[in-house]
Amino acid sequence: MDYNQLSFQLAAVTRHAGQFIRQEALTFNRSHIESKGVHDLVSYVDKETEKLLVAGLREVLPEAGFITEEGTEGAHRAEEYNWIIDPLDGTTNFVHGLPVYCVSVGLIHHGELVAGVVYEVVRDECFRAAKGAGAFCNEEPIHVSDVPDLNNSLIATGFPYTDFSQLNEYLQLLSAFIQRSHGVRRVGSAAADLAYVAAGRFEGFFEFNLNSYDVAAGILLVREAGGRVTAFLEEGDPLFGRQVVASNGHVHEEMQATIRETWK
Repeated sequence: MDYNQLSFQLAAVTRHAGQFIRQEALTFNRSHIESKGVHDLVSYVDKETEKLLVAGLREVLPEAGFITEEGTEGAHRAEEYNWIIDPLDGTTNFVHGLPVYCVSVGLIHHGELVAGVVYEVVRDECFRAAKGAGAFCNEEPIHVSDVPDLNNSLIATGFPYTDFSQLNEYLQLLSAFIQRSHGVRRVGSAAADLAYVAAGRFEGFFEFNLNSYDVAAGILLVREAGGRVTAFLEEGDPLFGRQVVASNGHVHEEMQATIRETWK
């Protein structure tokens, strides 16, 4: 299968879904917010966007299954190919009117990431990658930065918002990164964080308690842009293991060494 050509089709479907989100943002009312758990928000925009994506992606690759955040009706997993969908990564930003949120879709073949798109809706930036074909933003090639050390890096993270069982360790980790880098940013969308690492805007990103749909497309973007992605302590699977450390490659060992000091 030509994954690069397929990624162009994926980008078109993702952009179409993003246009729906952009239109709904103009009139969105917070009364439409629902809760899936403590501080875990969802709205009709998430659900309807997911339905648009599932319908569009079925036309692109009819035999593929789906791993979706909102459990769209009729979506199912398949043995060979599966789309991993986050229809609105950054829902909390969206409902508060903070303009950083993305559509994120990755494709796995027998568990291996082979295509991915992160579409940042407000900035109209479409980050696209395919296995072995590189990474792009609005069809311009992107690459991770060449910053050689953590001291000169800008790092991204995501704060815990539902599971606080390792909050103390995380706060120690955050303190260490703040002191050892140019700073730490919290954008509010893991998909955007990973896309920004791929584009050289951040040198690194770390977060725990993530789901596969938060990171699938972004992981491939970073790797195809020349970066590195692992789990915390380099143990486990960053796609399904709920922990991600992504970097330009140069600062990865320093990031992992910092994590090892506090993380159990």
